[in-house]
Amino acid sequence: MDIEIDGTYGEGGGQILRTTLTLSCILKKPVEITNIRKGRKVPGLQPQHLTSVSACKRISHAMVEGDSLKSTFLRFSPGNITGGEFTFDISEQKRSAGSTSLVLQTLFLPLSHARTNSKITVLGGTHVPWSPPFNYLEEVFAPTAKKIGCNIELEIKKWGWYPQGGGEVVCAIEPTFRFRSIELSERGKLLHLSGTSVVSNLPMSIAERQRNHALKFLQTKGFSAEINLLQAPSIGPGTFFFLKAEFENSVAGFSSLGEIGKRAERVAEEACEDFLRFMQTKGAVDPHLADQLIPYLALAEGDSTFTVSKITSHLLTNIWVVKQFLSSEILVEGKEGTEGKVIIKNR
Repeated sequence: MDIEIDGTYGEGGGQILRTTLTLSCILKKPVEITNIRKGRKVPGLQPQHLTSVSACKRISHAMVEGDSLKSTFLRFSPGNITGGEFTFDISEQKRSAGSTSLVLQTLFLPLSHARTNSKITVLGGTHVPWSPPFNYLEEVFAPTAKKIGCNIELEIKKWGWYPQGGGEVVCAIEPTFRFRSIELSERGKLLHLSGTSVVSNLPMSIAERQRNHALKFLQTKGFSAEINLLQAPSIGPGTFFFLKAEFENSVAGFSSLGEIGKRAERVAEEACEDFLRFMQTKGAVDPHLADQLIPYLALAEGDSTFTVSKITSHLLTNIWVVKQFLSSEILVEGKEGTEGKVIIKNR
């Protein structure tokens, strides 16, 4: 019997689809998703979402209905997960700078349950709005996932900016036979603050302005950082600024993208302001990491606890999706928009 998922629940975005596909593959449970992204400006499956569907279909030998552009309905019946080498191009059906990070997030868990190693190449947008940039996956998510027992190695070959895309990311995934629970109630002292200021096909002086302004801005708040400059290979122009905060017990990431008319100083300042807001809380993990951890910890052996700097609708929605598949008891202390604690009790 299919598990029925209503795509309008909570924040009603593509995350419902991705988490549903992930858990369907792992648990071999057929699903039926309705109202996919129904409330969005352009509803239904877009190239990035369709790539996630086709990727999961390929690795799990699934039978699929509704896998077409703009479809708001999907039936997905998976078989056995098979590892190996795969390439997925988000712009295959329609030119797109869809997020490579979100496609990879859909595949990390299923391919961790494969019997053999996997190597995944995803072509598309690596640094685009409304999705985790590659740097976040590599420097924040992957190290945290390793604590749980998920072994992921990431490499960026070419950067893909909006709207051209054209980026290339390669990911190696080792099979994982069990996930460990984690205890991240306290982040501990700030050990190191580092960053990267990036441009593609633009003067390096823009990256220097981002770096210099960030250093001055952080210094006025009592923080020092090491920030590298990078001219990144890409088919299009773009700018980006990323901060990584390493604590005794956790790591957090903060970033900002440039755009036409947005000053380099503002790009740097946005990421720095996010970091400072995080420091004003006691959360061990940032909001973006929190919702990503839920499926992993719900599949882990033993109970987990973590504090988060801000409870988001993404976090609450992902918890709801996981509960449709698993019997884990997931408790959230705190209200949406405030810092809080998440407790996962696995039965």
